[in-house]
Amino acid sequence: MKTRQLGIHGPRVSAIGVGALSFSDFYGLAKDEGSHEILKMALDLGINHIDTSNVYGNGRSETVIGSFLKKQGTQKNQLFTIASKVGICRNKNTGQRYFDNSETHIRDQLEKSLHRLGLDALDLYYIHRRDETIPIEEVAGTMSQLVTEGKIKSYGFSEIAPSSLKLAHSVSHVAAVQSEYSLSTRNPELGLTQTTKALGTALVAFSPVGRSLLTDSPHTTDRISKMDFLKENPRFIAPNLNRNVEATNAFRRLAADFSISASGLAITWLLHQGKNIIPIPGTRSVKHLKELAEGVRRDLSIDELRLIEEVLPVGWAHGNRYSAGQTAAVEQYC
Repeated sequence: MKTRQLGIHGPRVSAIGVGALSFSDFYGLAKDEGSHEILKMALDLGINHIDTSNVYGNGRSETVIGSFLKKQGTQKNQLFTIASKVGICRNKNTGQRYFDNSETHIRDQLEKSLHRLGLDALDLYYIHRRDETIPIEEVAGTMSQLVTEGKIKSYGFSEIAPSSLKLAHSVSHVAAVQSEYSLSTRNPELGLTQTTKALGTALVAFSPVGRSLLTDSPHTTDRISKMDFLKENPRFIAPNLNRNVEATNAFRRLAADFSISASGLAITWLLHQGKNIIPIPGTRSVKHLKELAEGVRRDLSIDELRLIEEVLPVGWAHGNRYSAGQTAAVEQYC
């Protein structure tokens, strides 16, 4: 397994990680035994970076990872570089989301995450979404203090603008910024890829296979009807879904011509966009995880990269990547 550095001061990790949102029921029913199989196969494939959050399944994702680690005995701290997140909250009475980047909340949730994971410290801790009432420099200061105390080894932010990254970096080095990035979502190329590279920050790319659009089996209307997030996502609502599947058919044919799965080709393309980019695809399928890992081994020629850009040029996707409600606290910078 090829490796990449998780920020200029961080460890080398596998060139792809596992996004553990799929260990909750976010994209369909997830069984703990199946999630453990994914983690076991990740180790077999040389994948050692796991990304989760305190809100994935209301703590379930962290608990599942923690139960797997517990089974590994004294080895548990050497197997994975583990990242989690904090900052998204939900009102218990109304269910409405809100965001909290206060030091009190961050510390409280960190302790709960560590308990669920069965760890003494996190390798990487992200602010999941910005709380606009608190200056990002103050939040960076809180995270930096947690590093000093040994509670976390590094910190990062999810879905922030390049300008915000620079402000946080002025306080202390930001190890990673997490953003959606794929052949179907290329916003990061308008400033974020450049800024992360300049600052020595890893760009951790979630949804690198376009929430299934860049795979050999895109989600169908029937599957989407069981997924609360996707059934409200503009790219997966008629008529956009059919248009997007049709638009990506040429990509699937191209992948077949290259003798690789579509998802593997999507990962390969992303890795070619910068040496600081680390995709974190999520899956509930061991077979699919193997296909994703296949993408790390493949190199692309200039001509092959050109062919990919021809079948999926910038701006091909139909519909916004998020609905209005899903966009809350995501920093728009272009």
